[in-house]
Amino acid sequence: MSAVLPVRTALDDAQQKSEGVWHAAWRRFKADRVGLASLVVVLAFMVMILLSFTGVIGKNWQNEVGVPNAPPTFIGPKPPQAAGAIEVPTGPNVDLSDIDPLAPRYAEWEERAKQFQTTETVKAQTLPLGGDRLGRDVLEKTIKGTEISVFVGVAAAVVATTIGVLLGAFGGFFGGKIGDFLEWVYNVFESIPNILLIFAFAAVVGRGVESVVIILALTGWTGMYRQVRAEFIKHSSREYVRSAEAIGASRMSRMFKHILPNVSHVVLVRMGLLVVGFIKAEVILSYLGLGVRVDQVSWGTMLAEAQSELILGYWWQLGAATLFMAVFVTAFSLMADALRDALDPKLRGLE
Repeated sequence: MSAVLPVRTALDDAQQKSEGVWHAAWRRFKADRVGLASLVVVLAFMVMILLSFTGVIGKNWQNEVGVPNAPPTFIGPKPPQAAGAIEVPTGPNVDLSDIDPLAPRYAEWEERAKQFQTTETVKAQTLPLGGDRLGRDVLEKTIKGTEISVFVGVAAAVVATTIGVLLGAFGGFFGGKIGDFLEWVYNVFESIPNILLIFAFAAVVGRGVESVVIILALTGWTGMYRQVRAEFIKHSSREYVRSAEAIGASRMSRMFKHILPNVSHVVLVRMGLLVVGFIKAEVILSYLGLGVRVDQVSWGTMLAEAQSELILGYWWQLGAATLFMAVFVTAFSLMADALRDALDPKLRGLE
């Protein structure tokens, strides 16, 4: 028995040291407190977006539930005074008929006037982040705008990353005529200013969430392609790739099972930059009237509306959209940096 135990212990140690790439990355990521906190914030936003998409919250953002430009408050605005109310002097020695012969009818008229003030009373509600110029709840608008803006940024980044990774992998691994053709396509897209290319696609595709996703994805894959192509050229001649070829691994296996996990940190960092950049691009497009439709709301449309409100001193719509955008973008960027550090192959040998 004494001769068997050391062998089992050595095998167990070898299995622990040869843990998978993703398992080791997750273990390193959990040790990063900033990255883990950023992940919690991003997940909270995703839960809020899911609830907004299913209609649990934010579905009444178009309803005029408050008075126009209502300030942020948790107490609620003061109910409006009855329209047409007249102060009538009272006292034991006051004869109302001597002052005004219609004075006895004032009480009756006042009761009738109250029946026509129900709409104004309903609008006097508590709005934590205030109301816009039409009396719509800024909080619900911000939640719905977060859903659309984040969806556009993430969806466009996923599509652009997929295009860039696939084209970059084929161009960098195969080279030759395939690489030359992909380089030509890349140079065509890079020769046109990005903002002009976005405007050209926007004029052809039209407005809407799906259109913005397509526009940003078709114009934003070039940076991912260039970086992934360079990484695949560098890794395709490494010893571990040649060893995989020697044992009979196919080209697809070498590309996506051996090389891609070792460059995943580059892909994630670039994708994080794309998400942030695409959110900004959606804000600009919607601000200029080329983004989402008029019956939709996003951070860009809120900033466009807040421009005229800010001149009059109504800052809360601008503040709400800016706060939500800043928190999400900062948390997403920190999370991407933490994932990059967890997946970086150079850091694996330091453990």
